[in-house]
Amino acid sequence: QVQPVESGGGLVQAGGSLRLSCAASGRTFSSYAMGWFRQAPGKEREFVAAITWSGSNTYYADSVKGRFTISRDNAKNTVYLQMNSLKPEDTAVYYCAATQATFYRGTYSYSQTAIYDYWGQGTQVTVSS
Repeated sequence: QVQPVESGGGLVQAGGSLRLSCAASGRTFSSYAMGWFRQAPGKEREFVAAITWSGSNTYYADSVKGRFTISRDNAKNTVYLQMNSLKPEDTAVYYCAATQATFYRGTYSYSQTAIYDYWGQGTQVTVSS
């Protein structure tokens, strides 16, 4: 079992950068695939990025591809989301999630909230124009 805890959110101007961190407790962190999702006011939670347990495969939503980078450090039980060229439409609460299922393949599979077993409380990202 892991418990994700997000940090690093804040207020940034359009075009700026932020790096989110997700620290997950538990000795089995390296066996979990991790995902980032976001939810803007009045909208459904949407997929942002995911990374497999080894870090060898990453997946991105089209809206962030080329601007965001997901990575992980299993020695530190932490997954990161580097966000560059931020836009006002990136404003949302960002959530980190963990799934122990390792047989999924492809962006569509990892974009489904139902496959994730554990969720963090979220961190607010606000991008001003």
